[in-house]
Amino acid sequence: MSTPVLIGYFEHEAQVLDATRAVREAGHDLRDVYTPYAVHGLDDAMGLKPSRLTWVCFGAGLLGCTLALSLQIYTSVVSWPLNVGGKPFNSFPAFIPVTFELTVLFAALSTVAAFLVRARLFPGNKRQTLPRVTDDRFAIVIAPRQSPESLEAAEDLLRRHGAVATDLREVAP
Repeated sequence: MSTPVLIGYFEHEAQVLDATRAVREAGHDLRDVYTPYAVHGLDDAMGLKPSRLTWVCFGAGLLGCTLALSLQIYTSVVSWPLNVGGKPFNSFPAFIPVTFELTVLFAALSTVAAFLVRARLFPGNKRQTLPRVTDDRFAIVIAPRQSPESLEAAEDLLRRHGAVATDLREVAP
């Protein structure tokens, strides 16, 4: 079942910030805001919670660090101890470069994978793009209530806050 959404297009970031706040205050269902670049304060205007990707990155980095140290200690001390130049078997300074590299590798790859899964950006995804949004326009997508009066009120709200165009589309959930 598809649901109707109203898309308002804006020319300036200040207009889209004001319109986003107004849409939330009016009680409409704010679906998303599309911008060609990051807009300071937009996440607060949309009412978004802080991202948990930092915790994913930290956990994956900790896992990479633990695995790297464990593997190096096991191979150097338990499995195949070699006396190289009289150094101790568990020479920690020798383990630092590999540990650092695996920490960064695990953190980076896991964070990218978590982001792609969370954003549902899978291969073969058939999402449609909005015209000119990635170039020089800003867009607000809202789902007004089902009554025709609320649709007109939502469109009027977007126009009052500087929307240069509006579009009503049917989208799949």
